[in-house]
This record gives sequence, C-alpha cells and structure tokens, in this order.
Amino acid sequence: MFLLKKYLSIAAFLFLLFSCQSETDEQPNNAQGTITSVSPLTTYLQRVAMVKTVQDNVIDGSSYCTIKLPYTVTVNNEQIAVNTTADYQKVIDNINANANDDDIVKIDFPVTMVYYNYIEKAIPNQADFDSLIDYWNLYPDLLSKINGLNINYPITINIYNSANQVASSQSIISDQAFFNFIKNLNESQYISLRYPILIADYNNQTKSITSNLEFENAIKYAIDYCPENNIVTLDFTEIITNGSWEIPYFFDGSVKTSNYSGYSFVFKSDKTVVASNGSATETGQWESTVYYGVRELKLNFSTELLGKLNFNWKLFEFNNSQIRLRDVGTTTNYLYFQKE
Repeated sequence: MFLLKKYLSIAAFLFLLFSCQSETDEQPNNAQGTITSVSPLTTYLQRVAMVKTVQDNVIDGSSYCTIKLPYTVTVNNEQIAVNTTADYQKVIDNINANANDDDIVKIDFPVTMVYYNYIEKAIPNQADFDSLIDYWNLYPDLLSKINGLNINYPITINIYNSANQVASSQSIISDQAFFNFIKNLNESQYISLRYPILIADYNNQTKSITSNLEFENAIKYAIDYCPENNIVTLDFTEIITNGSWEIPYFFDGSVKTSNYSGYSFVFKSDKTVVASNGSATETGQWESTVYYGVRELKLNFSTELLGKLNFNWKLFEFNNSQIRLRDVGTTTNYLYFQKE
C-alpha cells in the first residue's frame, strides 16, 4: 500500500508539473520527465555548472582548479597583473614573444585557489602550490568541467520528495547554485527541469532547449567540439583493450546496475570480450566502428543476462578509466564501463 501511495503521489506530481507547462512547451513524459541524483543528465549538468578552470592552465597547469582573481605573475622578468580573464592573453603573448627565453610563469604568492567544486583554499607559497598541483595530478581521469555550454539563468526546477510526498520548485540563479543544488540531492528526490531553457554554445550561439534529450545532445556536442574539452587525444581501441572493466551504471528502461555486480569484462584485440563473475565465464564479441563521426560499440553475448547488453551503443565520452555509452530510441538507455 505504501508503494502504491508513493507512485500515485509521483504521478500526481507529474500531472501538476506538465499541466503547469504552456501548450507550446508541452513534451512527452519520456522526453521532458523526471531525473534523479544518479541520472546521466544530472551528472552532466553538474559538470556544466562546475567552476571554469581551464582558462588559466598556462599559469597553474591544472584543469581541476583555478587561481582566484586578481593576482600577479612574473614572466620573463615582466610582472603582469591578472585582474580579469582577458589578462590570461597577456601571459600567453609574453610567452610567445621570444623563442629564446625561459617562459617560466612565477606566481606572486599568496593566492587563493578555487577548486572545480567551488571550494577555496589559501595558498601561501610555492611549496604549498606545488603540493596542490601534485595532488590533482594523481587523478588524471577525474571527469572535469564540461566547457562550451553556458546556461542562461534563472531556471526553475520542480522537485518531488518521495520520502515525505512533498512537491516544490526552486529557482536557480547561477552555476554555483546549480552545482550545489545537484550536489545536495538525495535518493528520494525526483527533479524535472522547467523548459524551455536558453543556452549558449562555445561559439556564443544561443539555442532554446525544450527537453532532456535536447539538453543531453547539446552537452554531447560541447564535449565533442569545444576545444577546451579536447586537450588530450586518446585512442578508444587502445584504451578499451587495456585492463579489465566493471559496470558502475546500466539503465534499460530502469536502473539495472545491480544485475551486473561482480562482473569483470576484458576486451581483447581479437574482438572477443570475456565476462566473468566468480567461477562463471562467458565469451562474447565486440566491435567498434565510426559512422559519420560517431563511434559505436556493438556487443554480442548469448546468455539472457549478458544479452541485455547487446545494444548498438553510441559513445558519449571516455577517458583512460571510464567509458560512457548510450542508445537513443523510444527511450534512452545507458551503459557505463569503469576500469577496475
């Protein structure tokens, strides 16, 4: 009876949510509907809302933190005041001015570092700065900010809490507020973005987003084409055939990750993939191709459980330790691999 009340309450929330949309904004539930703290779109949106840290890499050498303005640096015996983001170009111009100088950027301490998650830390000297950068270098595959997509705030988010069956809404006015909102979501909360939402891409072109899938596609476009998201070039085949992988997330109509708990996957160069779970082992096939610039991964297992993975997956993003795939159809399904 409790579960029936819970689902009836969610249904009532969705009815109120979509009845509040204007007729021109109305979308099918599967296009515009609710997401949770672990939904792929939620995690991507949090990365869109992270602190932009890549602009000053020429100074701090890290994409996971940035130096809080204003501050000064010394380059080739010239002191440069970095008061705005436009002043980064002054540092670059100085470095490029002469091929025979040392081009060492010396930061005038103390400074305040801002991490990708808005946490700030005072750095009094070079030694503490070096220790901080060494720390971030231990995590080269941390999924960082998604650059090249800017949200036009304010936006409104509808919230339903299944624990107390309370529906509400919240206005979000900045990236920092959006990041913290997502950070503080709990597993009993369902959220829905109120569309349309205006965004600007890395070419500063404005676009109206009217559904979850459109938002996810815009994020995919930014990942693929914004130069700030493509600093390092990686080879997909080389990465997937290196080491063993587990499944941290699988969505096929609903979250079914636990079905594959304990499974280890090894992709071999002969296009076989070995899935093992304790004493049980199955060998399937894998194939990766690129069609019109989109990489696909096709899996082929014969047993019922592993056969559920036999989609023609499209690659969303990857690095040395994570591979994220999706299949867009009537519903959108997701498969993530993570290096063990």
